Amino acid sequence: MKCPFCGHTEDRVVDSRVGREGEFIRRRRECLKCHRRYTTYEYIEDVLPHVVKRDGRREPFDRQKLRGSILKSCEKRSVGVQAVDDVVADIEARLHERAEKEITSLEMGEIVMEHLQKLDQVAYVRFASVYRQFKDISQFMDEVKGLIKDGDKSKAPKPVKPAPKK
Repeated sequence: MKCPFCGHTEDRVVDSRVGREGEFIRRRRECLKCHRRYTTYEYIEDVLPHVVKRDGRREPFDRQKLRGSILKSCEKRSVGVQAVDDVVADIEARLHERAEKEITSLEMGEIVMEHLQKLDQVAYVRFASVYRQFKDISQFMDEVKGLIKDGDKSKAPKPVKPAPKK
Protein backbone atom coordinates (compact mmCIF):
# COMPACT_ATOMS: atom_id res chain seq x y z
CA MET A 1 0.00 0.00 0.00
CA LYS A 2 1.36 3.43 -0.92
CA CYS A 3 1.17 6.16 1.74
CA PRO A 4 -1.05 9.02 0.47
CA PHE A 5 1.14 11.54 2.33
CA CYS A 6 4.75 10.60 1.51
CA GLY A 7 4.43 7.80 -1.06
CA HIS A 8 6.35 5.25 1.01
CA THR A 9 5.22 1.68 0.31
CA GLU A 10 5.71 0.11 3.73
CA ASP A 11 3.12 0.40 6.46
CA ARG A 12 1.60 -1.51 9.32
CA VAL A 13 -2.04 -2.27 9.98
CA VAL A 14 -3.14 -0.64 13.24
CA ASP A 15 -6.80 -1.75 13.22
CA SER A 16 -9.12 -3.86 11.04
CA ARG A 17 -12.91 -3.93 11.10
CA VAL A 18 -15.51 -5.70 9.03
CA GLY A 19 -17.93 -3.27 7.45
CA ARG A 20 -21.58 -3.46 6.45
CA GLU A 21 -22.46 -7.15 6.73
CA GLY A 22 -19.05 -8.36 5.64
CA GLU A 23 -19.05 -6.45 2.33
CA PHE A 24 -15.67 -4.87 3.00
CA ILE A 25 -12.83 -4.61 5.51
CA ARG A 26 -11.80 -1.21 6.83
CA ARG A 27 -8.15 -1.00 7.82
CA ARG A 28 -6.33 1.77 9.66
CA ARG A 29 -2.72 1.86 8.54
CA GLU A 30 0.36 3.72 9.74
CA CYS A 31 3.17 4.64 7.38
CA LEU A 32 6.51 3.34 8.66
CA LYS A 33 8.34 6.38 7.25
CA CYS A 34 6.22 9.48 8.12
CA HIS A 35 4.13 7.76 10.86
CA ARG A 36 0.88 9.31 9.60
CA ARG A 37 -2.26 7.19 9.63
CA TYR A 38 -4.74 6.60 6.85
CA THR A 39 -7.71 4.36 6.12
CA THR A 40 -8.08 1.79 3.36
CA TYR A 41 -11.05 -0.34 2.35
CA GLU A 42 -10.79 -3.81 0.90
CA TYR A 43 -13.59 -5.21 -1.23
CA ILE A 44 -13.94 -8.57 -2.86
CA GLU A 45 -13.15 -8.16 -6.53
CA ASP A 46 -16.44 -8.46 -8.31
CA VAL A 47 -16.90 -10.05 -11.66
CA LEU A 48 -19.76 -7.90 -12.86
CA PRO A 49 -21.05 -7.74 -16.42
CA HIS A 50 -19.87 -5.17 -18.94
CA VAL A 51 -22.36 -2.49 -19.95
CA VAL A 52 -23.10 -2.29 -23.67
CA LYS A 53 -23.74 1.36 -24.53
CA ARG A 54 -26.21 2.56 -27.18
CA ASP A 55 -23.42 3.15 -29.68
CA GLY A 56 -22.08 -0.41 -29.19
CA ARG A 57 -19.15 0.48 -26.92
CA ARG A 58 -18.57 -1.82 -23.97
CA GLU A 59 -17.33 -0.66 -20.61
CA PRO A 60 -16.98 -2.33 -17.22
CA PHE A 61 -19.80 -1.81 -14.75
CA ASP A 62 -18.94 1.21 -12.62
CA ARG A 63 -20.60 1.31 -9.21
CA GLN A 64 -19.60 4.95 -8.65
CA LYS A 65 -21.03 6.03 -12.00
CA LEU A 66 -24.33 4.32 -11.21
CA ARG A 67 -24.41 5.84 -7.72
CA GLY A 68 -23.58 9.29 -9.11
CA SER A 69 -26.39 9.21 -11.67
CA ILE A 70 -28.92 8.13 -9.05
CA LEU A 71 -27.69 10.79 -6.60
CA LYS A 72 -27.97 13.41 -9.37
CA SER A 73 -31.60 12.50 -10.02
CA CYS A 74 -32.32 12.62 -6.26
CA GLU A 75 -30.63 15.99 -5.80
CA LYS A 76 -32.59 18.39 -3.55
CA ARG A 77 -35.10 15.65 -2.75
CA SER A 78 -35.74 14.06 0.61
CA VAL A 79 -33.94 10.87 -0.39
CA GLY A 80 -31.18 9.84 1.97
CA VAL A 81 -27.76 8.72 0.82
CA GLN A 82 -28.33 5.39 2.56
CA ALA A 83 -31.45 4.81 0.45
CA VAL A 84 -29.40 5.46 -2.71
CA ASP A 85 -26.67 3.11 -1.48
CA ASP A 86 -29.31 0.46 -0.85
CA VAL A 87 -30.60 0.83 -4.43
CA VAL A 88 -27.05 0.53 -5.79
CA ALA A 89 -26.39 -2.54 -3.62
CA ASP A 90 -29.64 -4.15 -4.80
CA ILE A 91 -28.79 -3.49 -8.46
CA GLU A 92 -25.31 -4.94 -7.92
CA ALA A 93 -26.83 -8.03 -6.30
CA ARG A 94 -29.13 -8.47 -9.30
CA LEU A 95 -26.14 -8.20 -11.64
CA HIS A 96 -24.27 -10.86 -9.64
CA GLU A 97 -27.21 -13.24 -10.07
CA ARG A 98 -27.19 -12.88 -13.85
CA ALA A 99 -25.53 -15.54 -15.94
CA GLU A 100 -24.83 -13.12 -18.82
CA LYS A 101 -21.51 -11.33 -18.98
CA GLU A 102 -23.05 -8.21 -20.55
CA ILE A 103 -26.03 -5.97 -19.91
CA THR A 104 -27.29 -3.25 -22.21
CA SER A 105 -27.40 0.29 -20.91
CA LEU A 106 -31.11 0.24 -21.81
CA GLU A 107 -31.76 -2.71 -19.50
CA MET A 108 -29.64 -1.09 -16.78
CA GLY A 109 -31.67 2.12 -17.11
CA GLU A 110 -34.93 0.21 -16.78
CA ILE A 111 -33.69 -1.45 -13.58
CA VAL A 112 -32.70 1.94 -12.14
CA MET A 113 -36.06 3.48 -13.09
CA GLU A 114 -37.90 0.57 -11.47
CA HIS A 115 -36.12 1.37 -8.19
CA LEU A 116 -36.50 5.14 -8.49
CA GLN A 117 -40.22 4.87 -9.18
CA LYS A 118 -40.63 3.23 -5.77
CA LEU A 119 -38.14 5.55 -4.06
CA ASP A 120 -39.10 9.02 -5.32
CA GLN A 121 -41.28 9.84 -8.31
CA VAL A 122 -39.62 13.20 -9.02
CA ALA A 123 -36.22 11.52 -9.09
CA TYR A 124 -37.73 8.88 -11.37
CA VAL A 125 -38.95 11.51 -13.87
CA ARG A 126 -35.60 13.31 -13.73
CA PHE A 127 -33.73 10.09 -14.47
CA ALA A 128 -36.22 9.08 -17.18
CA SER A 129 -35.90 12.45 -18.94
CA VAL A 130 -32.15 11.93 -19.39
CA TYR A 131 -32.24 8.16 -19.91
CA ARG A 132 -35.06 8.25 -22.47
CA GLN A 133 -33.68 11.44 -24.02
CA PHE A 134 -36.92 13.43 -23.95
CA LYS A 135 -36.99 15.79 -26.93
CA ASP A 136 -39.84 18.03 -25.80
CA ILE A 137 -42.24 18.78 -22.95
CA SER A 138 -44.93 16.44 -24.35
CA GLN A 139 -42.73 13.38 -23.70
CA PHE A 140 -42.12 14.69 -20.19
CA MET A 141 -45.86 15.15 -19.64
CA ASP A 142 -46.63 11.67 -20.97
CA GLU A 143 -44.25 10.19 -18.40
CA VAL A 144 -45.86 12.21 -15.57
CA LYS A 145 -49.36 11.22 -16.73
CA GLY A 146 -48.28 7.56 -16.68
CA LEU A 147 -47.11 7.99 -13.09
CA ILE A 148 -50.39 9.64 -12.11
CA LYS A 149 -52.38 6.86 -13.78
CA ASP A 150 -50.30 4.19 -11.98
CA GLY A 151 -50.79 6.08 -8.71
CA ASP A 152 -54.56 6.15 -9.22
CA LYS A 153 -54.59 2.39 -9.75
CA SER A 154 -52.81 1.81 -6.45
CA LYS A 155 -55.27 4.11 -4.65
CA ALA A 156 -58.35 2.53 -6.20
CA PRO A 157 -60.52 0.67 -3.70
CA LYS A 158 -60.02 -3.05 -3.79
CA PRO A 159 -63.10 -5.11 -4.65
CA VAL A 160 -64.86 -6.49 -1.61
CA LYS A 161 -65.42 -10.24 -1.54
CA PRO A 162 -68.99 -11.22 -0.68
CA ALA A 163 -69.39 -12.87 2.68
CA PRO A 164 -69.77 -16.65 2.49
CA LYS A 165 -73.35 -17.87 2.78
CA LYS A 166 -74.28 -19.88 5.84
